Amino acid sequence: MSTITPHKLGLHKILKHIPLNAIFDAPAKARLAKAVNIADLRLCAKARAHKMVFDYLDAGADDEISLRRGKDAYSQLEMHYHVLSGLKPPIDMRTKVFGCDVDIPFFGCPTAGNRMFHWEGETAAAKAAEHHGSLYGLSSLATTGIAEIGEIHKGPKVFQLYVWKDRELVKEVLAKAKEGGFNALALTVDFTWYGNRERDIRNDFSIPPKYSVAQVIEAIRKPAWTYDFLSHDPYTYACINTDVPADSLAAFVNSQIAPEFDWQDAEWLLGEWNGPAAVKGVVRPDDAVKAVETGFSTMWVSNHGARQLETSPATIDVLPSIREAVGPDVEIIMDGGVQRGTDIAKALALGADSVGVGKPYLYGLAAGGTEGVIKALDILKVELDRAMGLLGVGSVDDLKKRGPGLIKRRPASVRDYPDRYAYERGYGGGVI
Repeated sequence: MSTITPHKLGLHKILKHIPLNAIFDAPAKARLAKAVNIADLRLCAKARAHKMVFDYLDAGADDEISLRRGKDAYSQLEMHYHVLSGLKPPIDMRTKVFGCDVDIPFFGCPTAGNRMFHWEGETAAAKAAEHHGSLYGLSSLATTGIAEIGEIHKGPKVFQLYVWKDRELVKEVLAKAKEGGFNALALTVDFTWYGNRERDIRNDFSIPPKYSVAQVIEAIRKPAWTYDFLSHDPYTYACINTDVPADSLAAFVNSQIAPEFDWQDAEWLLGEWNGPAAVKGVVRPDDAVKAVETGFSTMWVSNHGARQLETSPATIDVLPSIREAVGPDVEIIMDGGVQRGTDIAKALALGADSVGVGKPYLYGLAAGGTEGVIKALDILKVELDRAMGLLGVGSVDDLKKRGPGLIKRRPASVRDYPDRYAYERGYGGGVI
């Protein structure tokens, strides 16, 4: 027998006419205004979002070793800056992604189910990308439709696809992406099994909640998130099938993922898409070379946010070897562990053409919707501008050209592992 829920009773149809959101969100807006870095935004998100939702966003696989290492790896890279470079502001952050012009060399990665973090969901991220002139990435497990995103974001867009079993479903989704003005495709290849996220298991994670005593108590503690949830329509997989409720994430993914998907299948997919395409999830040089030979135009160095295979390598550590393997002319995107503008600068210097960020903008989304995502990207942009100026490089092209001489790994004899991102300390935050 199906569970009776507030949405099935139609409560959202009543509450949407009672504008109490501003009252419940006042403390969250005050916290957001004080945030000065991504660590602060993380604390803002933790304070506003339901615990199981925040932990879903914040977590990694198993013991979260890769999650910590992915962030700490940047602290082992020193920036050996030039002085008296004669730079004249402003710094030129313009570059190209998938052959399209963008104003900043980083963007929000495609991530699933954004409406679980804030009712604005993917539309908030699309508005922020439009505001900053950046690439926008939409997940095939998004809770906002392709057409709606196309109306909001007129710039370059990449559509992310998993290795689905149903080829007719794949064809249908690709056709929708093309019609919606998406310029490029990203095939995620590191998600052929569902990762073990133990925080989700402990929290009995589900969207919408299962209305257990623990979940109801947590909902009472987070009134802004709860009122958003109760006063808006339930989520669906808007890019695939609006009849599939978003509370069946694991079941839906497990029913559709095709672990047997191989390089020949990838070649078929490229033929169906017939446009710029990235293989997302590469951490090995030999796989990168194979991807180029198969026909992918872009290598996307990623370990799925350290949410899949535990003790997978930090992406910033493998980036230089992949650049060396594919040569200077193949486009490389890198994501993973980025929390600062200096992290973005290091990735660009070591071989990335652009950098994807996931958790930073989702913290902003969970903290305050569109305003929060815009602030997250603002923070990273200001930090990147400062880093480039202090390094002595006036443009992204200059940073990539001179990069290898600017970034050096600390000698093993003097390395430390400060765990500067320890969760309970807020890894650099604490003022919110």
